[in-house]
Amino acid sequence: MIFIVVFASVLIAGVTIFQYKGQAEDYHRVYLERKEEQLNAQIDYILKNTTWEVKTENLRYILEYKNAIFEASDVLDINFNIFDLQGNLLISSKPRMAYDNGVKDLDKSVLHGLANSLTKRYVERTKAAGDRFRSSYSYILDPKFKPIGVLNIPYYEDDTFNEGELGQFLMRLSAVYVILLVIAVMLAYLISTYITRSLKAIGDKLYQIRLTKQNQKIYLDQPSEEIGALVEAYNGMIDELDKSAALLAKSEREQAWREMAKQVAHEIKNPLTPMRLSVQSFQRKFDPQDVNVNEKVDEFAKIMIQQIDTMSNIASAFGSFANMPAQQNEMLNVVEVVHLSVEIFNEESIKFSSDQKEIIAKLDRTQLIRVMTNLVKNALQSVPEDKQPKISVRVFTQGDDIKITVEDNGVGIAKENHKKIFEPKFTTKTSGMGLGLGMVKNIVEAFRGKLEMDSEQGRGTVFTITFPKFKETNETIIK
Repeated sequence: MIFIVVFASVLIAGVTIFQYKGQAEDYHRVYLERKEEQLNAQIDYILKNTTWEVKTENLRYILEYKNAIFEASDVLDINFNIFDLQGNLLISSKPRMAYDNGVKDLDKSVLHGLANSLTKRYVERTKAAGDRFRSSYSYILDPKFKPIGVLNIPYYEDDTFNEGELGQFLMRLSAVYVILLVIAVMLAYLISTYITRSLKAIGDKLYQIRLTKQNQKIYLDQPSEEIGALVEAYNGMIDELDKSAALLAKSEREQAWREMAKQVAHEIKNPLTPMRLSVQSFQRKFDPQDVNVNEKVDEFAKIMIQQIDTMSNIASAFGSFANMPAQQNEMLNVVEVVHLSVEIFNEESIKFSSDQKEIIAKLDRTQLIRVMTNLVKNALQSVPEDKQPKISVRVFTQGDDIKITVEDNGVGIAKENHKKIFEPKFTTKTSGMGLGLGMVKNIVEAFRGKLEMDSEQGRGTVFTITFPKFKETNETIIK
C-alpha cells in the first residue's frame, strides 16, 4: 500500500509536469499563429486599399504610408520584420533592436524551408541565455496571391506564469499525498497486524517447541482457509513430534544401557588380562621347594585381591545404576601403586623407573590402577608382532606436580587422529570399543589432573599424566 501511494504520487507528478509542458507548448503555438493571422489580415487590408502598385519594390512605401503597419503592430502588441523575397530586411517594428540583434537579411535555410513548406509557413525555434524563442515566417501575397515579401514575427516564450502555476499545483498535490501516505502507513500497519496475528501465534508456538516437554496445540476461532490449513498442519506435526520424542527417549534409554554394558565389560576385561597373566606366570614359575615360596604366594595373592577389588567396585557401581566407581580420596604413595600396577603384567619389556621412592598424592587407589592398567595395556597392544616391545613407565616430580609417563615404541598415532583419540568409541585398533582412553581422561581430570599425548607415526607414543602433589604431611599414608 505504501509503495502504491508513493509510486502514484511520483507518476501523477510526472504526468502533471508533462501535461503543463504540453499546454505551454500549445499555448505558444496557438498564440503565435493567431497574432500572425491578425497581422497578415492588417497587411492584406492595407494592400487592398492602397493606390500604389502592389509589388515588392513598393512594399516598404505602401506599409509605411501614414505609419499604418506600425499602428497595427501597436494595436496587436506584436513585433515584426518584413523582408523581400531575397531575404533583405525592408521594415522592422523596432529598427534599432533589429540592427543590434543582427537582423539584416534572412538565412538561406529559412528561405529554403519556407519555399518547401506545404502551408507556406516556416517556424524556427532557438534558445539563448536559457530563454526559448520562436520565429514564424510566411509570405505576403498580392491581390493575385503572388508572393511579394516575407513576414517574420519573433516571439519570446515566457513560461513564468505556467511554471508558477505548476509549482503551486505540485505543492498542493504533495500535501495531499503526504496525508494519503500517513493514512496508508496506518492502514498498512493495522491490516498487516490483523493478517499476521494468526501467523504470529503460530510463530510463537514454533519457538516454544521442545522435545523434552509436552508441546501445546494451536486453537483459533474462525481462521481463514489458508491459516486453518497451516494450523492443522502444525497440530499434526505436534502429534508426530510427540510420537517421535517417545520413540527417541526409548531409543536413548536402550542406547544408554548398551553403552553402560560395553563400558562395564571393558572395565572388567582390564583387570582380567593382568590376572590371567599373573596366574599363568605363577603356574609356570611356582616351585613348592623354593625357600621364598611363602613370599611369592603372598605377593600373588596380593595382586589377585587388588584386581578382584577393582572388579568388585565396577560391579557395585553397575548394580547401583550409578557412574563408574565413585572416587575415594586417600593418601597414596604414587610410586608404589604405579609400580604394583606395572608388576601385574609380569612383562620383561616393561621398565619402571622413578627418581624417588615415595611421592605422596591424594588419589583413589582403584582408579589410579585402572588408569595405569589401561595405558600400559594400550602401549603393549600398539607394538606390532614383528617388533620387540619396549615400554617405559616413569614417575617423577616437576615443581608442585607429579608426572607419570607411559612411553612405547609402537606404530604411533596419525596427526589427523590426535584430536579424536580421547573421544568415546574412537579406536585405531582392530578390536576394542574405544572406551579406555576416554575413561582414563575422565578419571585423571576428576582428580584435577591432566592427560597429554605426544605421538609420531612409526616411532611410538608418550602419554603424560600430571597430578598436583599433596602438600600436607600430617595424614596417614595408605600403602
